[in-house]
Order: sequence, then structure tokens, then C-alpha cells
Amino acid sequence: MKKQEVVTFKVDESLMELIKDIPNRSEFIRHAILQAMDNVCPLCQGSGILSPHQKKHWDSFLQTHSVRRCDECNEIYIDCPSAPDSVGAVDGDPSASGAEHQPSSGHVANQEQKL
Repeated sequence: MKKQEVVTFKVDESLMELIKDIPNRSEFIRHAILQAMDNVCPLCQGSGILSPHQKKHWDSFLQTHSVRRCDECNEIYIDCPSAPDSVGAVDGDPSASGAEHQPSSGHVANQEQKL
């Protein structure tokens, strides 16, 4: 078994107040980090900044796709209008392209926003 590494970091008073009563803070923090890594942007990998090459690819991608804000949940999603059946499904899998954010009746996602 590999030796575990010890990682330490500073927290401000308000964060310490939130986590001070958690029985196993180490386990909680490990879980939170792993969960956060599952939710990292696949393009910028969580940095929030695109390299010049990534920006070039992104601009090319936006020629056939758009970034929209959902009027129901107010989250941003990628609209893939060129996908089969015009709702964004790929090979019958509606989750493959953001089809779950397709506008429902009374819901129109018409506010395009470029990243």
C-alpha cells in the first residue's frame, strides 16, 4: 500500500466555523475534492482560462454550436442544433448533448451568451 501524502492548507475564520464540527474533516475534504474534480470544465480543466490553442478550437466549435442560458434553471448550456432530430440527442441518448436543457412549453432559451 502506498504511503498517504499529507496536505495542509489555510482556511479563513468563516470556513473554519462551517467545518469545525464535522466528525471526520479529512474524509469530508477528500470527498469534496473528488466531487469538485467530477464537475470541472472539460475544456479549461477548472482554470477558467483558455489557452490560445483552446480558444481557437472553441471559436471553431461555436461556428456550429451556441452557448445559451436556460430560462427555467438559469444555467448555461451548450446547444447542439446540428445533432439528430434537432433536439440535440446523439444516437438516441438525450443526455449526450445537453438535450435535457431543451426548452419545454413556455420555456424559451433565447439568450445566447458566448464564453
